[in-house]
Amino acid sequence: MPSETTHPNKSAVQPNQCKLVDPRAPRFGAGITTVVLALILVLGPTSPISLALLIAQTIAFGLGSLIGLRAQPYGWLFRKLVRPRLGPPSELEDQAPPRFAQAVGLGFALVAAAGLVFGLDVLFYAAIGLALAAAFLNAAFNFCLGCEMYLLFRRIGVGNKTVTQH
Repeated sequence: MPSETTHPNKSAVQPNQCKLVDPRAPRFGAGITTVVLALILVLGPTSPISLALLIAQTIAFGLGSLIGLRAQPYGWLFRKLVRPRLGPPSELEDQAPPRFAQAVGLGFALVAAAGLVFGLDVLFYAAIGLALAAAFLNAAFNFCLGCEMYLLFRRIGVGNKTVTQH
């Protein structure tokens, strides 16, 4: 059974390689997410631009968590525009922790949207602020709070079912 971080051999394709990602991609996505969430926070709940950005970010989180990181728009930008300019990663990592982090972000985005719909500005600001803090930690310090939550849940036995997805 592979460990959480796997060093694939380029000459041999490993069976779980479709579940591995370049660890720089989620960090790149976190940088974009940080900017988007900061704009939403600054523009506030009454701005139509804020609403459009929240919808776009919610879709990005949804694609990353529900379909997979390859469907996440920021991951696509990384693969098409950034990664070709970089050397190969020194290692690849399991996509499950970053996908879980995307699901957590999706939850916060949905709570923020509920705050907008029901006129609860405090709920909107709290949800966006918490999501922004998590995204900033990943972008600036390479500390993925959602990934750490995923690993903690796995250690204590929550969600140990294995699901195979590409």
